Amino acid sequence: MLRFSQNSHYKLSFLVLVLWVSHLVDSKSGFELDEPLTYLWPLPSEFTSGNQTLTVDPTLSFSALGKGGNSKILIEGFERYKKIIFKHVSGISLFGKSRGIRSVYDISELRFIVNSDSEELQLGVDESYTLFVAKKDGKSIVGEATIEANTVYGALRGLETFSQLCAFDYETKSVQIYKAPWYIKDKPRFAFRGLMLDTSRHYLPIDVIKQIIESMSYAKLNVLHWHIIDEESFPLEVPSYPKLWNGAYTKWERYTIEDASEIVSFAKMRGIHIMAEVDVPGHAESWGAGYPDLWPSSTCREPLDVSKSFTFDLISGILSEMRKIFPFELFHLGGDEVHTDCWTSTPHIKQWLNDQNMTAKDAYQYFVLKAQEIAISKNWTPVNWEETFNSFPSKLNPRTIVHNW
Repeated sequence: MLRFSQNSHYKLSFLVLVLWVSHLVDSKSGFELDEPLTYLWPLPSEFTSGNQTLTVDPTLSFSALGKGGNSKILIEGFERYKKIIFKHVSGISLFGKSRGIRSVYDISELRFIVNSDSEELQLGVDESYTLFVAKKDGKSIVGEATIEANTVYGALRGLETFSQLCAFDYETKSVQIYKAPWYIKDKPRFAFRGLMLDTSRHYLPIDVIKQIIESMSYAKLNVLHWHIIDEESFPLEVPSYPKLWNGAYTKWERYTIEDASEIVSFAKMRGIHIMAEVDVPGHAESWGAGYPDLWPSSTCREPLDVSKSFTFDLISGILSEMRKIFPFELFHLGGDEVHTDCWTSTPHIKQWLNDQNMTAKDAYQYFVLKAQEIAISKNWTPVNWEETFNSFPSKLNPRTIVHNW
Protein backbone atom coordinates (compact mmCIF):
# COMPACT_ATOMS: atom_id res chain seq x y z
CA MET A 1 0.00 0.00 0.00
CA LEU A 2 1.32 3.44 -0.93
CA ARG A 3 0.87 6.31 1.51
CA PHE A 4 1.40 9.93 0.57
CA SER A 5 1.65 13.00 2.74
CA GLN A 6 0.34 16.29 1.40
CA ASN A 7 3.89 17.24 0.36
CA SER A 8 4.50 13.89 -1.31
CA HIS A 9 1.20 14.36 -3.16
CA TYR A 10 2.55 17.58 -4.65
CA LYS A 11 5.84 15.85 -5.47
CA LEU A 12 3.96 13.04 -7.18
CA SER A 13 1.90 15.55 -9.18
CA PHE A 14 5.10 17.31 -10.23
CA LEU A 15 6.65 13.98 -11.24
CA VAL A 16 3.61 13.14 -13.37
CA LEU A 17 3.83 16.57 -14.99
CA VAL A 18 7.53 16.10 -15.74
CA LEU A 19 6.93 12.68 -17.25
CA TRP A 20 4.07 14.06 -19.36
CA VAL A 21 6.17 16.96 -20.63
CA SER A 22 9.08 14.61 -21.25
CA HIS A 23 6.79 12.52 -23.41
CA LEU A 24 5.90 15.55 -25.53
CA VAL A 25 9.37 17.08 -25.77
CA ASP A 26 12.09 15.90 -28.11
CA SER A 27 15.51 16.82 -26.73
CA LYS A 28 16.58 17.95 -30.20
CA SER A 29 13.54 19.69 -31.61
CA GLY A 30 11.52 20.87 -28.60
CA PHE A 31 7.76 20.26 -28.42
CA GLU A 32 6.43 17.68 -30.83
CA LEU A 33 3.54 19.76 -32.13
CA ASP A 34 2.99 17.41 -35.06
CA GLU A 35 2.26 14.36 -32.90
CA PRO A 36 -1.47 13.52 -33.18
CA LEU A 37 -3.07 13.24 -29.77
CA THR A 38 -6.48 11.85 -28.93
CA TYR A 39 -7.92 12.24 -25.44
CA LEU A 40 -11.07 10.40 -24.40
CA TRP A 41 -12.72 11.27 -21.10
CA PRO A 42 -13.89 9.26 -19.30
CA LEU A 43 -11.82 6.45 -20.78
CA PRO A 44 -14.22 4.00 -22.52
CA SER A 45 -14.56 0.56 -21.01
CA GLU A 46 -13.38 -1.11 -24.24
CA PHE A 47 -11.78 0.31 -27.37
CA THR A 48 -9.40 -0.41 -30.23
CA SER A 49 -7.77 2.04 -32.63
CA GLY A 50 -5.50 2.08 -35.66
CA ASN A 51 -3.03 4.40 -37.34
CA GLN A 52 -5.07 6.16 -40.02
CA THR A 53 -6.05 9.82 -40.13
CA LEU A 54 -9.53 10.59 -41.45
CA THR A 55 -11.08 13.90 -42.47
CA VAL A 56 -14.59 14.89 -41.41
CA ASP A 57 -16.97 16.79 -43.67
CA PRO A 58 -18.06 20.12 -42.09
CA THR A 59 -21.49 19.47 -43.61
CA LEU A 60 -21.65 16.17 -41.70
CA SER A 61 -25.10 14.69 -42.20
CA PHE A 62 -27.38 12.89 -39.74
CA SER A 63 -29.12 9.59 -40.36
CA ALA A 64 -30.97 7.39 -37.91
CA LEU A 65 -32.49 3.94 -37.68
CA GLY A 66 -34.41 2.15 -34.95
CA LYS A 67 -37.38 3.13 -32.82
CA GLY A 68 -35.60 6.05 -31.18
CA GLY A 69 -33.93 7.46 -34.26
CA ASN A 70 -36.30 10.39 -34.63
CA SER A 71 -36.00 11.55 -31.02
CA LYS A 72 -35.91 15.32 -30.57
CA ILE A 73 -33.26 14.78 -27.88
CA LEU A 74 -31.02 13.04 -30.41
CA ILE A 75 -31.63 15.42 -33.30
CA GLU A 76 -30.98 18.53 -31.20
CA GLY A 77 -27.96 16.82 -29.64
CA PHE A 78 -26.48 16.19 -33.08
CA GLU A 79 -26.92 19.83 -34.10
CA ARG A 80 -25.41 20.99 -30.81
CA TYR A 81 -22.34 18.81 -31.15
CA LYS A 82 -21.94 19.69 -34.82
CA LYS A 83 -21.44 23.32 -33.79
CA ILE A 84 -18.85 22.25 -31.22
CA ILE A 85 -16.93 19.98 -33.60
CA PHE A 86 -16.81 22.52 -36.43
CA LYS A 87 -16.52 25.73 -34.44
CA HIS A 88 -13.25 26.59 -36.22
CA VAL A 89 -14.48 25.84 -39.73
CA SER A 90 -17.73 27.82 -39.87
CA GLY A 91 -16.32 29.97 -42.70
CA ILE A 92 -15.35 27.11 -44.99
CA SER A 93 -18.45 27.51 -47.17
CA LEU A 94 -17.46 31.13 -47.86
CA PHE A 95 -13.69 30.80 -48.24
CA GLY A 96 -13.04 27.12 -48.88
CA LYS A 97 -12.59 27.30 -52.63
CA SER A 98 -10.26 30.29 -52.57
CA ARG A 99 -8.10 28.62 -49.91
CA GLY A 100 -7.96 25.36 -51.78
CA ILE A 101 -9.59 23.42 -48.97
CA ARG A 102 -10.53 19.90 -49.97
CA SER A 103 -14.12 19.05 -50.85
CA VAL A 104 -13.81 15.25 -50.54
CA TYR A 105 -13.89 13.87 -47.01
CA ASP A 106 -13.55 10.44 -45.44
CA ILE A 107 -16.44 10.89 -43.00
CA SER A 108 -19.54 12.62 -44.36
CA GLU A 109 -22.33 10.97 -42.37
CA LEU A 110 -22.92 10.05 -38.73
CA ARG A 111 -25.40 7.22 -38.45
CA PHE A 112 -27.38 6.42 -35.30
CA ILE A 113 -29.14 3.19 -34.42
CA VAL A 114 -31.33 3.68 -31.33
CA ASN A 115 -33.31 0.61 -30.33
CA SER A 116 -35.84 2.13 -27.90
CA ASP A 117 -38.13 5.13 -28.33
CA SER A 118 -38.47 5.63 -24.56
CA GLU A 119 -37.15 8.97 -23.30
CA GLU A 120 -37.80 8.25 -19.63
CA LEU A 121 -34.84 9.44 -17.60
CA GLN A 122 -34.42 7.65 -14.29
CA LEU A 123 -31.48 6.38 -12.28
CA GLY A 124 -29.87 3.41 -14.01
CA VAL A 125 -31.19 4.18 -17.49
CA ASP A 126 -29.12 2.34 -20.10
CA GLU A 127 -26.33 4.71 -21.21
CA SER A 128 -24.25 2.10 -23.03
CA TYR A 129 -23.26 2.56 -26.67
CA THR A 130 -20.94 1.30 -29.37
CA LEU A 131 -19.12 3.63 -31.76
CA PHE A 132 -17.43 2.58 -34.98
CA VAL A 133 -15.45 5.01 -37.13
CA ALA A 134 -13.66 3.87 -40.28
CA LYS A 135 -12.87 5.09 -43.77
CA LYS A 136 -15.47 3.99 -46.26
CA ASP A 137 -13.76 1.66 -48.69
CA GLY A 138 -16.66 -0.24 -50.21
CA LYS A 139 -15.88 -3.35 -48.16
CA SER A 140 -17.37 -2.40 -44.79
CA ILE A 141 -21.10 -2.98 -44.25
CA VAL A 142 -21.09 -0.79 -41.15
CA GLY A 143 -20.59 2.55 -42.88
CA GLU A 144 -18.41 5.53 -42.06
CA ALA A 145 -19.34 6.49 -38.50
CA THR A 146 -22.02 4.63 -36.56
CA ILE A 147 -23.31 4.96 -33.01
CA GLU A 148 -25.59 2.21 -31.73
CA ALA A 149 -27.37 2.42 -28.39
CA ASN A 150 -30.39 0.96 -26.65
CA THR A 151 -31.60 4.41 -25.54
CA VAL A 152 -31.28 7.98 -26.73
CA TYR A 153 -29.18 8.72 -23.64
CA GLY A 154 -26.64 6.11 -24.65
CA ALA A 155 -26.59 7.70 -28.09
CA LEU A 156 -25.82 11.08 -26.49
CA ARG A 157 -22.85 9.57 -24.63
CA GLY A 158 -21.62 8.10 -27.90
CA LEU A 159 -22.03 11.48 -29.57
CA GLU A 160 -19.87 13.07 -26.86
CA THR A 161 -17.17 10.46 -27.48
CA PHE A 162 -17.34 11.03 -31.24
CA SER A 163 -16.86 14.76 -30.67
CA GLN A 164 -13.73 14.00 -28.61
CA LEU A 165 -12.28 11.99 -31.48
CA CYS A 166 -12.65 15.00 -33.76
CA ALA A 167 -9.72 17.44 -33.69
CA PHE A 168 -9.17 20.63 -35.68
CA ASP A 169 -6.00 20.66 -37.73
CA TYR A 170 -4.65 24.20 -37.99
CA GLU A 171 -2.48 23.44 -41.03
CA THR A 172 -5.22 22.03 -43.26
CA LYS A 173 -8.01 23.94 -41.49
CA SER A 174 -10.05 20.76 -41.36
CA VAL A 175 -11.46 18.45 -38.69
CA GLN A 176 -9.62 15.15 -38.49
CA ILE A 177 -9.90 11.89 -36.59
CA TYR A 178 -6.54 10.39 -35.67
CA LYS A 179 -5.71 6.75 -34.99
CA ALA A 180 -8.67 5.39 -36.97
CA PRO A 181 -10.34 2.99 -37.35
CA TRP A 182 -11.95 3.25 -33.91
CA TYR A 183 -14.15 0.65 -32.28
CA ILE A 184 -15.50 1.70 -28.89
CA LYS A 185 -17.83 -0.25 -26.64
CA ASP A 186 -18.66 1.77 -23.58
CA LYS A 187 -20.95 1.95 -20.56
CA PRO A 188 -20.79 3.88 -17.29
CA ARG A 189 -19.06 2.32 -14.32
CA PHE A 190 -21.38 4.19 -11.94
CA ALA A 191 -25.10 4.86 -12.40
CA PHE A 192 -24.84 8.07 -10.32
CA ARG A 193 -22.15 10.52 -11.47
CA GLY A 194 -22.94 13.79 -9.75
CA LEU A 195 -21.96 17.38 -9.25
CA MET A 196 -23.37 19.48 -6.42
CA LEU A 197 -24.36 23.11 -6.98
CA ASP A 198 -25.28 25.38 -4.07
CA THR A 199 -27.37 28.36 -5.20
CA SER A 200 -28.54 29.28 -1.72
CA ARG A 201 -25.22 30.50 -0.41
CA HIS A 202 -24.25 31.92 -3.81
CA TYR A 203 -27.03 32.78 -6.24
CA LEU A 204 -26.33 31.80 -9.86
CA PRO A 205 -28.35 33.06 -12.86
CA ILE A 206 -30.18 30.55 -15.04
CA ASP A 207 -27.70 30.94 -17.91
CA VAL A 208 -24.78 30.09 -15.61
CA ILE A 209 -26.55 26.97 -14.33
CA LYS A 210 -27.12 25.94 -17.94
CA GLN A 211 -23.43 26.41 -18.71
CA ILE A 212 -22.57 24.14 -15.78
CA ILE A 213 -25.03 21.50 -17.00
CA GLU A 214 -23.55 21.76 -20.49
CA SER A 215 -20.06 21.25 -19.10
CA MET A 216 -21.25 18.21 -17.12
CA SER A 217 -22.34 16.53 -20.35
CA TYR A 218 -18.78 16.84 -21.71
CA ALA A 219 -17.52 14.66 -18.84
CA LYS A 220 -20.58 12.36 -19.03
CA LEU A 221 -21.74 13.38 -15.54
CA ASN A 222 -25.44 12.65 -15.19
CA VAL A 223 -26.79 14.10 -11.90
CA LEU A 224 -26.87 17.75 -10.90
CA HIS A 225 -27.43 17.85 -7.15
CA TRP A 226 -29.14 21.22 -6.83
CA HIS A 227 -28.84 22.50 -3.27
CA ILE A 228 -31.43 25.21 -3.82
CA ILE A 229 -32.33 26.27 -0.28
CA ASP A 230 -30.30 26.81 2.89
CA GLU A 231 -30.16 29.07 5.92
CA GLU A 232 -28.65 31.94 3.89
CA SER A 233 -31.44 32.26 1.32
CA PHE A 234 -34.67 30.74 0.01
CA PRO A 235 -34.67 31.69 -3.69
CA LEU A 236 -37.28 29.24 -5.04
CA GLU A 237 -40.91 30.14 -5.71
CA VAL A 238 -43.45 27.95 -3.88
CA PRO A 239 -46.93 29.04 -5.06
CA SER A 240 -48.80 27.44 -2.16
CA TYR A 241 -46.58 29.32 0.32
CA PRO A 242 -45.80 32.55 -1.56
CA LYS A 243 -43.93 34.25 1.27
CA LEU A 244 -41.18 31.64 1.41
CA TRP A 245 -39.04 33.37 -1.17
CA ASN A 246 -39.06 36.47 0.98
CA GLY A 247 -35.97 34.71 2.27
CA ALA A 248 -34.12 35.34 -1.03
CA TYR A 249 -31.11 37.65 -0.97
CA THR A 250 -33.02 40.16 -3.10
CA LYS A 251 -36.19 40.12 -5.18
CA TRP A 252 -34.00 39.74 -8.28
CA GLU A 253 -32.11 36.69 -7.00
CA ARG A 254 -34.93 34.20 -7.26
CA TYR A 255 -36.04 31.21 -9.33
CA THR A 256 -39.63 30.98 -10.54
CA ILE A 257 -41.23 27.58 -11.02
CA GLU A 258 -40.85 28.22 -14.76
CA ASP A 259 -37.11 28.80 -14.26
CA ALA A 260 -36.76 25.52 -12.39
CA SER A 261 -38.78 23.63 -15.01
CA GLU A 262 -36.60 25.13 -17.74
CA ILE A 263 -33.45 23.90 -15.99
CA VAL A 264 -34.90 20.39 -15.63
CA SER A 265 -35.87 20.33 -19.32
CA PHE A 266 -32.49 21.69 -20.41
CA ALA A 267 -30.73 19.00 -18.37
CA LYS A 268 -32.91 16.18 -19.70
CA MET A 269 -31.97 17.10 -23.27
CA ARG A 270 -28.41 16.26 -22.21
CA GLY A 271 -29.28 13.09 -20.28
CA ILE A 272 -28.80 14.75 -16.90
CA HIS A 273 -31.02 14.32 -13.84
CA ILE A 274 -31.74 17.15 -11.39
CA MET A 275 -31.78 16.00 -7.77
CA ALA A 276 -33.17 18.81 -5.64
CA GLU A 277 -32.28 19.27 -1.97
CA VAL A 278 -34.35 20.84 0.79
CA ASP A 279 -32.19 20.56 3.91
CA VAL A 280 -34.31 19.98 7.04
CA PRO A 281 -34.58 20.55 9.94
CA GLY A 282 -31.32 22.51 10.18
CA HIS A 283 -30.04 24.99 7.58
CA ALA A 284 -33.49 26.55 7.35
CA GLU A 285 -33.31 29.99 8.97
CA SER A 286 -34.23 31.71 5.69
CA TRP A 287 -37.67 30.02 5.74
CA GLY A 288 -38.75 32.22 8.64
CA ALA A 289 -38.29 35.46 6.69
CA GLY A 290 -41.71 34.80 5.22
CA TYR A 291 -43.17 32.57 7.94
CA PRO A 292 -41.66 33.46 11.35
CA ASP A 293 -43.75 30.77 13.08
CA LEU A 294 -41.29 28.24 11.67
CA TRP A 295 -38.58 29.59 13.95
CA PRO A 296 -38.40 28.28 17.52
CA SER A 297 -38.27 31.97 18.50
CA SER A 298 -37.34 35.31 16.99
CA THR A 299 -33.92 35.10 18.61
CA CYS A 300 -33.30 31.38 18.09
CA ARG A 301 -34.12 30.59 14.48
CA GLU A 302 -33.08 27.04 13.67
CA PRO A 303 -33.67 24.11 13.52
CA LEU A 304 -37.26 24.43 12.30
CA ASP A 305 -39.84 24.21 15.08
CA VAL A 306 -40.40 20.49 15.62
CA SER A 307 -43.41 21.02 17.89
CA LYS A 308 -45.80 22.58 15.33
CA SER A 309 -47.89 20.73 12.78
CA PHE A 310 -47.61 23.84 10.58
CA THR A 311 -43.92 23.03 10.05
CA PHE A 312 -44.72 19.65 8.52
CA ASP A 313 -47.73 20.96 6.60
CA LEU A 314 -45.43 23.50 4.99
CA ILE A 315 -42.77 20.89 4.18
CA SER A 316 -45.47 18.77 2.57
CA GLY A 317 -46.61 21.77 0.55
CA ILE A 318 -43.07 22.51 -0.65
CA LEU A 319 -42.51 18.90 -1.69
CA SER A 320 -45.88 18.76 -3.47
CA GLU A 321 -44.95 21.83 -5.52
CA MET A 322 -41.46 20.53 -6.24
CA ARG A 323 -42.78 17.12 -7.31
CA LYS A 324 -44.47 18.87 -10.22
CA ILE A 325 -41.08 20.18 -11.36
CA PHE A 326 -38.55 17.48 -10.51
CA PRO A 327 -39.35 14.03 -11.96
CA PHE A 328 -36.14 12.39 -10.74
CA GLU A 329 -36.84 9.56 -8.29
CA LEU A 330 -34.36 10.79 -5.66
CA PHE A 331 -35.03 13.77 -3.40
CA HIS A 332 -32.46 15.07 -0.93
CA LEU A 333 -33.77 15.97 2.54
CA GLY A 334 -30.45 17.01 4.05
CA GLY A 335 -30.57 16.32 7.78
CA ASP A 336 -27.01 17.38 8.55
CA GLU A 337 -25.57 19.68 11.22
CA VAL A 338 -28.69 19.83 13.35
CA HIS A 339 -27.83 21.70 16.55
CA THR A 340 -30.77 21.30 18.91
CA ASP A 341 -29.97 24.03 21.46
CA CYS A 342 -32.89 26.12 20.24
CA TRP A 343 -35.27 23.26 20.95
CA THR A 344 -34.06 22.71 24.50
CA SER A 345 -33.90 26.43 25.34
CA THR A 346 -37.25 27.56 23.90
CA PRO A 347 -40.02 27.13 26.52
CA HIS A 348 -42.87 25.89 24.30
CA ILE A 349 -40.64 23.34 22.50
CA LYS A 350 -39.10 22.25 25.80
CA GLN A 351 -42.60 21.65 27.13
CA TRP A 352 -43.52 19.70 23.98
CA LEU A 353 -40.45 17.50 24.39
CA ASN A 354 -41.48 16.76 27.98
CA ASP A 355 -45.05 15.98 26.90
CA GLN A 356 -43.79 13.62 24.21
CA ASN A 357 -41.22 12.08 26.56
CA MET A 358 -38.49 12.92 24.00
CA THR A 359 -34.91 14.05 24.24
CA ALA A 360 -33.57 16.53 21.71
CA LYS A 361 -31.91 13.63 19.88
CA ASP A 362 -35.26 11.80 19.80
CA ALA A 363 -36.84 14.91 18.29
CA TYR A 364 -34.13 15.07 15.62
CA GLN A 365 -34.94 11.48 14.67
CA TYR A 366 -38.68 12.22 14.75
CA PHE A 367 -38.26 15.17 12.40
CA VAL A 368 -36.08 13.33 9.88
CA LEU A 369 -38.36 10.29 9.78
CA LYS A 370 -41.48 12.43 9.41
CA ALA A 371 -39.88 14.32 6.50
CA GLN A 372 -38.97 10.99 4.94
CA GLU A 373 -42.59 9.83 5.21
CA ILE A 374 -43.73 12.98 3.41
CA ALA A 375 -41.21 12.45 0.59
CA ILE A 376 -42.09 8.78 0.19
CA SER A 377 -45.81 9.62 0.09
CA LYS A 378 -45.00 11.70 -3.00
CA ASN A 379 -43.24 8.77 -4.65
CA TRP A 380 -39.71 9.92 -3.91
CA THR A 381 -36.77 7.92 -2.58
CA PRO A 382 -35.30 9.95 0.30
CA VAL A 383 -31.62 10.89 0.40
CA ASN A 384 -30.08 12.09 3.68
CA TRP A 385 -26.67 13.23 4.77
CA GLU A 386 -24.58 10.78 6.78
CA GLU A 387 -25.29 12.36 10.20
CA THR A 388 -28.73 10.76 10.10
CA PHE A 389 -27.18 7.33 9.65
CA ASN A 390 -24.55 8.03 12.31
CA SER A 391 -27.27 9.04 14.79
CA PHE A 392 -30.04 6.47 14.24
CA PRO A 393 -29.08 3.99 11.49
CA SER A 394 -31.67 1.31 12.29
CA LYS A 395 -34.54 3.81 12.35
CA LEU A 396 -34.10 5.28 8.85
CA ASN A 397 -36.59 4.13 6.25
CA PRO A 398 -35.16 1.08 4.43
CA ARG A 399 -35.40 2.98 1.14
CA THR A 400 -33.07 5.72 2.39
CA ILE A 401 -29.94 6.51 0.40
CA VAL A 402 -27.24 7.76 2.76
CA HIS A 403 -25.06 10.49 1.25
CA ASN A 404 -21.52 10.67 2.68
CA TRP A 405 -19.83 14.02 2.80
